[in-house]
Amino acid sequence: MNSIEKAISNLNQNIDDWKQYTPIPFDEFLNLLAANPTRMIRNVFQVFHDMVKGYIEEGIDEYPDDPESIHYVYYDCRRLFIEGTDHPFFADRLFANRLVNLVDAWKRGAQQNKIYIFEGPPGSGKSTFLNNLLMKFEQFANTEEGMRYEVVWRLDRRILSSHRKQDASQFLDKLSTLLDAYELSHEEIMGAKNTLIEGGDYIDIPCPSHDNPLLIIPKDHRRSFLDDLFRNDEIKWRLFTEKEFEWVFRTNPCTICSSLYQALLHRLKSPAEVFRMVYARPYHCNRRMGEGVSVFNPGDRPLKQNILTNELLQERTNALLRDSNAVKYLFSTYAKTNNGIYALMDIKGHNTERLIELHNIVSEGVHKVEDLEENVNSLFLALMNPEDKKNIENIQSFSDRLEYIKIPYVLDLNTEVEIYRNIFGKQIDLNLLPRVLHNFARVIISSRLNIRSEAMLEWIEDPQKYSLYCDENLQLLKMEIYSGHIPPWLLEEDRKRLTAKRRRRIIAESEAEGGQGFSGRDAIKIFNDFYSTYARKDRMITMAILDNFFTKVHPELNVQIPAGFLDSLLRMYNYTILQEVKESLYYYNEEKISRDIQNYLFAVNFEMDTVKNCTYTGDKLEINEGFFEGIEHWLLGEKVERDRVLAFRKATQKEYTASTLTQEIMFGKPMNETKLYQALHDRYVHNLKAKALDPFLANENFRRAIKDFDREEFKTYDKKIRNDVSFLIKNLCSKFRYTKHGAREVCIYVIDNDLARQFT
Repeated sequence: MNSIEKAISNLNQNIDDWKQYTPIPFDEFLNLLAANPTRMIRNVFQVFHDMVKGYIEEGIDEYPDDPESIHYVYYDCRRLFIEGTDHPFFADRLFANRLVNLVDAWKRGAQQNKIYIFEGPPGSGKSTFLNNLLMKFEQFANTEEGMRYEVVWRLDRRILSSHRKQDASQFLDKLSTLLDAYELSHEEIMGAKNTLIEGGDYIDIPCPSHDNPLLIIPKDHRRSFLDDLFRNDEIKWRLFTEKEFEWVFRTNPCTICSSLYQALLHRLKSPAEVFRMVYARPYHCNRRMGEGVSVFNPGDRPLKQNILTNELLQERTNALLRDSNAVKYLFSTYAKTNNGIYALMDIKGHNTERLIELHNIVSEGVHKVEDLEENVNSLFLALMNPEDKKNIENIQSFSDRLEYIKIPYVLDLNTEVEIYRNIFGKQIDLNLLPRVLHNFARVIISSRLNIRSEAMLEWIEDPQKYSLYCDENLQLLKMEIYSGHIPPWLLEEDRKRLTAKRRRRIIAESEAEGGQGFSGRDAIKIFNDFYSTYARKDRMITMAILDNFFTKVHPELNVQIPAGFLDSLLRMYNYTILQEVKESLYYYNEEKISRDIQNYLFAVNFEMDTVKNCTYTGDKLEINEGFFEGIEHWLLGEKVERDRVLAFRKATQKEYTASTLTQEIMFGKPMNETKLYQALHDRYVHNLKAKALDPFLANENFRRAIKDFDREEFKTYDKKIRNDVSFLIKNLCSKFRYTKHGAREVCIYVIDNDLARQFT
């Protein structure tokens, strides 16, 4: 028994949730309001905004200095949709930006009387999204950070009732029949009598519509009341001027609270006495009880009786106020989610009827309960499959009351990859060569995109010039834009043409994509088949295996992939890994590169066949065609036409004199920190890397040494080859996240497929 008592005692000490929901007097509420007005004055839209922004960290803009930025940023949604959930939802970059933009508009007070419908095809995760969102809202709304207060009327019978004890006893005797209906025992009935007669000093009447206590203040007097309450500071200025707080001054209290206020004022003849009976308690959300959050599935039948009351509370109120008509404690089920969330899972079945019924409520913001008008200021959310639009398309008046937010299949390849890692474990990366997993995601996403993109073709008029890195439909480039990445292989002229207007047009096309192709469920099933078939401890999954899977093993899947896409993807992959190998094999001789560039910039200012000492390096230069050719070979590459070489030399000299010398060097900037120097340095290094692999291609020992790397046989090769191979493998692992085994395989792939000559 001691252990039981100890366990119960500890439980009694640790459970203190009840303290949080204890009503506080109106003046204490005003103290909290004065201390933190922006938290205490919030409707459901503003709390929803704070919840979303509280769970989602500040967005990351990879190009903050880009003058053509459209603030299309990366939002980390893991805390909102993944952490602490039974079924995670992965919001791609496109949807995350839509959601944040929507709640930002709500925060600014742009919310209207609308029903917000999240529309997406089957398998896009709509139900998972909404369930996780509502769960996090319920959790947030019941914390101190998300807490709002609602009205509780505490009617003091010592003030209101002049009944003597026997009058109260007679009153309760009349209620015996009613109490019997609740199947109370004789002892419970007598206990209720004694409580009222001897110990019941007050009765609590909660506002069924969860009104903010501020709304009890008559609307005509709220502005002057708040003017007296707050100091003249920024908060007060925002409260009186910003649309975000407009609801405070224009919203009426519910009919029950209004009638109670009027009845008490008539009885007590003093507003101050009335407000002493106004209490506030936290608005507690409970989805299972339908308080603050209520969700309906298509199969949930409508209630036979939509009007609710509390007959016992009504009788006690009538007895205290001595007027059976002063306050009618009637309300509908909509009151339970007033200033909360009312959600419909799929617009079909009984939910079609509920949506149609909501139309009248949304239009006016009120709902008729017998002869009373009930305020309804809820956040209405719904889910819809595209094919279910036919259920409401004939109702013309709906058009301006519905706002659709797309939840398509994932179009951001990084998010698609995260889905695979979450379901199959992060260890899948160990079985695939780098980039292969992302390329699998690209194949899946290609089926979800429209083949022709007017916005992309208006930007890139000749896609053929990017045939090394992209498909003819520019889908690979579009995927990069959707993931927030601007590829470095874009020509400078096209990079400049990517204006904010063009970028918005490209992003806007996502509204019409993601409704076809492989669904989320399909993609998981396909990847499971792919991974379980080819994952082996002794070999990595390569792009050749990926290509074979879609073209030969499962040709039926290839039907949904745009023609030529897999060939373009393989070509882009080959080009990319070739650059990685060259980058990893390249030895930087930074001193020689720096001296060559500085000597070149000095020499372009002098006539041919002259001898000068370079101001920057101190080298004695014989300025002739041979000198220029030796450096321009690395700046421009091989086989460049003579006219282009001379034009480049002239343009370099012009920029040096007009900008570098007069605007940078003369103001103390070192030559090797100027913009022109950096541009030539990048050119020089790029062309050096392009030739990095050439000396090794004809050396068969180099290929064999790569295969034997990290084995005992590797020690038999001469020191130079060992150093070169070790340097290559080390850089691939450190710079591009290869394992040693993966780095070895990708090097063999590059050599055996002769990629260096293929992309000459």
